[in-house]
Amino acid sequence: MLVCVRVRDHGMSLERAAEAAGLSYRQMRRTWSRFLEAGEAGLIHLSRGRSSSRTTLPSLKEEILERYRLTYLGFGPTLAAEKLACEGLIVDHETLRRWLIASGQHTPRHRRHQHRKARERVESFGQLVQFDGSPHHWFEDRGESCCLMHMIDDATGIRHAILTKSESTASAMRVLLGWIALYGVPEALYTDHSTVYVADWEPTLEEQLAGTGALTAFGRACATLGISIIPASSPQAKGRVERAHGVLQDRFVKELRLAGCSTIELANQVLRDGFLDDLNTRFAVTPASSIDAHRILRRDEDLDLIMAVNETRTVGMDYTVRFNNRILQIVRQRGLPDPKDKVTVALRLDGALHLMHRGQELEHEDVTDKIAIPRAHPEPPRLSERTPQPINRPTADHPWKRWYGPPELDRAQTRDGTLSTSSG
Repeated sequence: MLVCVRVRDHGMSLERAAEAAGLSYRQMRRTWSRFLEAGEAGLIHLSRGRSSSRTTLPSLKEEILERYRLTYLGFGPTLAAEKLACEGLIVDHETLRRWLIASGQHTPRHRRHQHRKARERVESFGQLVQFDGSPHHWFEDRGESCCLMHMIDDATGIRHAILTKSESTASAMRVLLGWIALYGVPEALYTDHSTVYVADWEPTLEEQLAGTGALTAFGRACATLGISIIPASSPQAKGRVERAHGVLQDRFVKELRLAGCSTIELANQVLRDGFLDDLNTRFAVTPASSIDAHRILRRDEDLDLIMAVNETRTVGMDYTVRFNNRILQIVRQRGLPDPKDKVTVALRLDGALHLMHRGQELEHEDVTDKIAIPRAHPEPPRLSERTPQPINRPTADHPWKRWYGPPELDRAQTRDGTLSTSSG
C-alpha cells in the first residue's frame, strides 16, 4: 500500500514501485489499477473469505471420517487413504491426516533421530540379502503371537516372507527355500547374532579339521550352498529389513484384520495372494548393475537333504543308532558301516529321518517301540505306592535280650545306667 501512496502522492514511477514491492511490472500495473478504483480495499486479495474451488464437499468429508471410524480406526493416514480409494472414496493422504488430527482420531508421532552415516546399496540383485525375524502380535487379540521371517534384497528392495510360530532353524530354512525357488541362491545373507544363524560355541574336532569354524545347522546348510553369513553389529546396520518390519507390523496387521485371519496358514495365503507382490511392485528399485548375482542350483544339490538338521551319531554294536530318544536299526545292505563308525542323521523339514554314511543313504527302520529304552535314573515310587514294611520285634529269648554282665549285678539295676552293687 505504501508504494501505491508514493506513486499517487510523490510521483514515483511504476517501474521503481514494482522493484520496491518485489513485483513484476505487469503485476504492479494491475495492483495500481485496483488501488485507483477501490482505494486500500482494492489491495485485498479477491479470494479472501471465499472457499477454495478444490474444497471437499462437507458431506463427502463426513462420509470418509465415518467410514474411517467404523472400519479403519487405527490405520495410518496413508494406508487408510489407499483403502478408502479402493472403495471409491478418493482423498489425499495429507488431507486425511489433517482431518484425523483435527477430529482427534490420529496423533502424529514425533521421533528423535540419531545422526548416522548412510550406506550405499550393493550393486547387484542377490549380492546381499538382509535376513531377520519379527516376533509380533500379528493377529492382535484373535490369536497367539508368532514370528514373521523376512528377507529383503539390499540392491532392489525385493522382499519375501512367511509367517511361522517362532524364529527357529526350520523357519529360517523354509523362508530361504522360498527365496531360492523364486530367484536362485544368493551370495550372502546379512543377519543378526542369533544362535539360529551364528554359533557362539567352540568348534568341534571335525569342524577344526575342516577349517570351517563352529557352524549352526542353518550355517552349515548355507556353507554347503556357498552362501556367506555376515552378522550385523547393530540393528541399524541392517536397517532396511528393520524398517520393513515396521511397515509390515502396520500394514500386514491391518490386512489380516480386514481379512479376518487368525491362523498362520491363512496369513501365509494372504502373503502369497498378492500382498508381497504389491509391496515389491510399489517399493522395489532398479539396481545399479543389471547382473543378477543369484546362481542356479546344480543337479547334484538336493535341497531337501541340505536344508536338514545334520548330527553325527555312533553306530552301536547291534547296528542301531540313537537319535532324539528314537532307535534306528540299520538293515543289512551293501556299504554297511562297522560298529563304532560315525554316521550322519539328517532330520528334514518334513520330519523324516535319513541316515548318511560316506555320501550314501543307509536303509533303516524305527524300532523304538520294539526295544525298551532303560532310564538312566529310574523314578522312585511315590509314597502312596510303597508297600508298608512289617516291624520286626525280637522275641523274649532273643540273644539281644540275654544278660552277659557279671552275675553280682542285677540287670534291673543297670537299666537306668547305674553300676552300684546290692549290699549284704
